[in-house]
Parts: sequence; structure tokens; C-alpha cells
Amino acid sequence: MAKGEGSEQYSNTNLLQNKPLNEDDVKLATKSDRGGRLSVCNKICYAIGGAPYQITGCALGFFLQIYLLDVAQLDPFYASIILFVGRAWDAVTDPTVGFLVSRSCWTRFGRMMPWILLSTPFAVASYFLIWYVPSFDQGKVIWYLVFYCLFQTLQTCFHVPYSSLTMFISSEQKERDSATAYRMTVEVLGSVLGTAIQGQIVGGANVPCIPSALDLGRGVNATVFLPEVNVTKEYVSLDELVLQKKSYMVAAGVIGIVYIVCAFIVFFGVRERSDPTTLRAKKPISFFQGLRLVMGHGPYAKLVMGFLFTSLAFMLLEGNFALFCTYTLGFRNDFQNILLAIMISATLTIPFWQWFLTKFGKKTAVYFGISWVIPFMILIVLIESNLIVTYVVSVAAGISVAAAFLLPWSMLPDVIDDFKICNPQSQGHEAIFYSFYVFFTKFASGVSLGISTLSLDFAGYLTRGCSQPDAVNLTLKMLVSPAPIVLIILGLIIFKLYPINEETRQKNKKILQDMRDNEHDSETNSSIV
Repeated sequence: MAKGEGSEQYSNTNLLQNKPLNEDDVKLATKSDRGGRLSVCNKICYAIGGAPYQITGCALGFFLQIYLLDVAQLDPFYASIILFVGRAWDAVTDPTVGFLVSRSCWTRFGRMMPWILLSTPFAVASYFLIWYVPSFDQGKVIWYLVFYCLFQTLQTCFHVPYSSLTMFISSEQKERDSATAYRMTVEVLGSVLGTAIQGQIVGGANVPCIPSALDLGRGVNATVFLPEVNVTKEYVSLDELVLQKKSYMVAAGVIGIVYIVCAFIVFFGVRERSDPTTLRAKKPISFFQGLRLVMGHGPYAKLVMGFLFTSLAFMLLEGNFALFCTYTLGFRNDFQNILLAIMISATLTIPFWQWFLTKFGKKTAVYFGISWVIPFMILIVLIESNLIVTYVVSVAAGISVAAAFLLPWSMLPDVIDDFKICNPQSQGHEAIFYSFYVFFTKFASGVSLGISTLSLDFAGYLTRGCSQPDAVNLTLKMLVSPAPIVLIILGLIIFKLYPINEETRQKNKKILQDMRDNEHDSETNSSIV
């Protein structure tokens, strides 16, 4: 039976001194192992590990669509294929990696840490190549599809073990919730950083739009869209295009460095603890047996379905907001700052939602936090194009984004604890729980990006045009307001069926503590014998 580090360390000291272990020694060692409190430094180091996923995810979510359309100059149909297939592939790899992680052996560094460290350099290399425009035209679609899928796979090998690490940094619910709040704050900061790095570097090399017959027919003033270019100019200089392409690679290089630094901080700053309730020697189960166990647990299925709809809503908003600000609202030179305002607002309100869920409960926080964005989604499509109002709406929407970041990861450990109580003889499936949640959210992301890009193609999207046809503007409005609102309402209806409230959480906490006490007593008795 695997023992905790504290117990192991204590017994090694006695052995060096040639002293036999007595009953008091064993109890003291067991007590030291049972301490689940985390220092602030431990929580910060753990939280920093969440930044790479959000930095890269935010950069890809906000900018990949517009990059494929306006920089790589792919046809919208092929861009939609890349976005959908890449996300769908990413979704498939999550439960696969989760299953492999759950079958991994414990090493001197733990079960999760080797996955985090070894996947990092390859993930960074593939991420950089996503933002490189190859010199050939034939096969460009294959290039982006291969490296996008490869990066998603390697990032999964980082993110699934890291997400599962929540269950192994402490056995205390309160400490895990606190560490999760730290993590969500850093992840939102990571989203701010990703938006800032990508937006400011790329925005500094923004290529002027190309006026079309549609713009001239509308009597568009050239100074609105082309302050430095004559309206009769029908091309963009080669130097401008090269500078824009390099700006995307510079941003990718900076993000790659941050990714590596964060991975090392997690590896050297966090201790992965062994939990006796999850390390019992049992016959390994197959992938499909694990799938049936996980998805057959009612609270988990309801939680995943509820957040599937709400995640799809926010991903539709994220994936299309840059295009909406650029074309529908006409803020071509300000959209990166508008996105930054959303993420800064979300960062600043994470502590508020952590306090709110502690004070009023997690289900109440879901209803208030996620529904908060609905009136602002309606307002953004009803108002005339006004930059100040757009910033106000963006800041208000960021409050809801913070809740959407924090709540799923705060509620998943509660579901896993409930599963442990209902299935005491089937333990060690934390990675499968987390990986299937990520699977559904990533699948939702792929569906949202694929459908939205394909919808823009059908509406007649003009690559790097100064403006878009009315059908495109209408499509963008639908994608950032009515469609997300309907999805949020469906998700909140499903949450009504979610059975784990604060009373249930406290009851489960007591039962789990009793299980751990019995396990430690069993270890103590066997050690004495």
C-alpha cells in the first residue's frame, strides 16, 4: 500500500537511526501525511500551470479564424474544415489521454507530472508552426490541419494530467476549492496575457483592408478604412504582408516561451500527493468500462451537459467577436483592445465569484454568474456603433466570463467525491472524469467554430474586405447574441436537475473523511503488526 511522503520520510529517519517503528511513530507519521493544507506558494505554483492552456486557447479562439481567412487567405469553406476537424480531433484525444493517464504508473515525480513535462517542448514547436504561412499554396490546408491537430494532441497530454492534479494536491475540499480559485484567476490572467500578446503584436502590423465594389457602391469614405492608402489601390504591398505574417510568428514565439516557463514552475513547485482512497491495488478496467462508470454517474452527466451548452454559447461569442467588432461595429483598429477589456474584467471579478459561491453555494453562483451576460448580449446588437458603449458592454460581459471560467472546475471535484462514495470499490478514475469534461467542451468549440465559419461562407464573406455584405453582418449578429442566449438558457434548465447542493457537499465531505480515517487506521494496524 502506498504511503504518503510524510510517513515515508519519518520512517526513513528512524531506520537511519536503527530505531524500530513503534505505535506512536506510526500514528505521528500517519498524522503528518493526513495534513492536506496548502501554502500560498503551493497554490500559486499550481495555478500557474493553468496559464498555457488559456494563453494558447485564447489566442487560437480569438485570432485563428481571422488569421486563416485574412492572412493565410484560405477559402472560408477550408478554414471551417480546419477549425472543425482540429477541434473534433482534439476532443477525441481527451478521453484517450485521460484513460492512458489513469493507467500510468506512479513515478518518483508522481503520475501526472511526467506527462506535463515531456509534452511541453513538442507542443510549443507545433503551436509555432500553426502561425507560419508556408510558401506553397498546394497543400496549405493540409499544413494547418496537421499542425493544428498535432498541437491539440500534445496540449491534451499537458492539460488532462494538469486538470486531474486538482485531486492530488490535497484531500481537503476547502483547499482544493481555494487552489481552484487561484488557478482560475491565473487562467483568466493567462487569457488576458494571450489576448494582449497576440492582439498588440499582431495589431501593430495590421494590414489595411482592400475596398471592393461593394464598398465603392455604398459610397464608403476611404479615410474611414484606409487612412494611409488611396481608395484606388487594389493591392497590399508585399512588405506589408510579410510584416503581418512575421508578427503572428513573433507572438507565437513569445507565447511559446511563457508556456515552457509555466510548465517548469508547476513541475518544480507542486508536490503530487498520493491519496490512499485512489491508490488501492485493483484490477485495471478497460477504457469502455471506465466510460460507462463515468457517464453512468448521474450528477456528472447533468453537470457536463449543462456546461456543454453554456460553453458552446461562450465559444460562439469568443470565436466571432473579433469579426463582429471589425466589420459589424466597424472597430477595425480597436477590436484587440475590446477583447482585452473583456478579459481584464473577468480577471478582476474571479475573487468575487469565489466569495459568492462560498457564501451562497455553487448552483446559485451558476444561475447568477452565467445569466448575467444575457442582457449585454442583447444590448451589443441593438445599439448603434458606439465605441464607449461597446467598452462598457465588454467590461460587463467579462463578469460573466469569469463565472464561466471558475464554476465548472470548482464543481467537478464535488462530482468526483460523490462518485467515490457511490463506487467505493472503483477508484482512480479522476483523469477520465476531467478528460471527458474537456472532451465535450472542445467538441462544442469545434462545432461552434466550424458552423460559424461555414455560415460566414454561405453569407458571402469577403476576405480582408473593408466591409461585408448585409448577410454577413446579420450572421455575425446571430452568432454573438441570439444563438448564445438560447444555449445559455438550455444549460441553465439542465442545471435545475443537478443534485449536488451545499447540504450534499457537506455530507459527502464527512463520509469521505470517515473513509480516509478508516484507511489510515488500517494502515496503522498493518504497520504495527
